Amino acid sequence: MADQSTQSITIDAAPSRIVAVIADFAAYPDWANGVKRTEVLETGADGYAAQVKFNIDQGPIKDEYVLAYDEWSAERISWHLVKGQMQKFQEGSYVLTARGGSTEVTYTLSVQLVVPMIGLFRRKAEKMIMDTALKELKRRVESAG
Repeated sequence: MADQSTQSITIDAAPSRIVAVIADFAAYPDWANGVKRTEVLETGADGYAAQVKFNIDQGPIKDEYVLAYDEWSAERISWHLVKGQMQKFQEGSYVLTARGGSTEVTYTLSVQLVVPMIGLFRRKAEKMIMDTALKELKRRVESAG
């Protein structure tokens, strides 16, 4: 089983606004670092994406993978890996906690790569990926008003 990493950030917006930005997969290449293309493969009965294909290119890291979204709510979004080239396991979630006029977003991610990576290097890479993802999400949500 992969180790789990967690980070949080406060975003000046309601949870529903944050969920709307996360659910807008077509816009990811405009704001999410390294995401070159996304494709919603399947939509659930709730209207949210059920499976999404991602193509990423972050310099030395290139991957194509499919995530299945297990839960969409104003409090939690969760997903798991269906298939990937560089990853053999991924589970993640955003937990959204309203705090007055802002929302605390807690991002939890577990990833296991096909090629083993030294623990210290992997944790450093995870921290950088999560930190960047949260900061970019905050910037996108707050700039979109």
